[in-house]
Amino acid sequence: MAESAEAAENAESPPPPAGPVRSAPARVVLGTAAVLLVTATGLFLGAVFLHVAPANSLSREYREQLDGLVYPEFEQNWKLFAPNPLQQNVAVDARVRTVSADGDAVVHGWVGLTAQDIAAIRGNPAPGHADQNLLRRAWDFYDGSHSAQDESATTARGRLAEDYLKRIAVQRIGRSVEGRPVVAVELRVTTTTVAPPDWSGEAAPPAPKVRELPWWPVRDEDLRELW
Repeated sequence: MAESAEAAENAESPPPPAGPVRSAPARVVLGTAAVLLVTATGLFLGAVFLHVAPANSLSREYREQLDGLVYPEFEQNWKLFAPNPLQQNVAVDARVRTVSADGDAVVHGWVGLTAQDIAAIRGNPAPGHADQNLLRRAWDFYDGSHSAQDESATTARGRLAEDYLKRIAVQRIGRSVEGRPVVAVELRVTTTTVAPPDWSGEAAPPAPKVRELPWWPVRDEDLRELW
């Protein structure tokens, strides 16, 4: 009889819930987060579509906002493919000028930014995207928005390219060197044409081209959110 009563009691008890039961506030928070995520994704995809679509009244009106969203992180580049694959190695170096409390300025030696990236990639089976592309794309962005004479940028895109390169250099070198605050930064770019194979019979490539950019002052806003 005892076994029959226990079996009847077990048969009448409701089954345990199939999954975790969330409180009403938790459901509200999750629902709100899902709506915001879907909305943000939709807005981002719409902005990218307007950026790559043929020019229209909407994209022309909001061109500056669209460029600010897409450049430089999401810029597209097809140079990897024919008919114009990359045939040059580009090395970016940087040096800074510091000033002491007495006002004495010192120009420090060149730091190989590209060499740092190569060292981080070589031997790494899964190198980071930043090591492979951040500096390279930053230089492509700058080179595409400036003349060979490095004339001062007058467009929002050109100013963004300068600030982007400057912040990368300052982030690599630091706010100060030997205890002296960094007040200016200069970049040097060396472009070397890849030599053809010996059996090709092609002429030897020209000598590497060295391009030194102007000194850029480092302001407090350039150091924002950098360590």
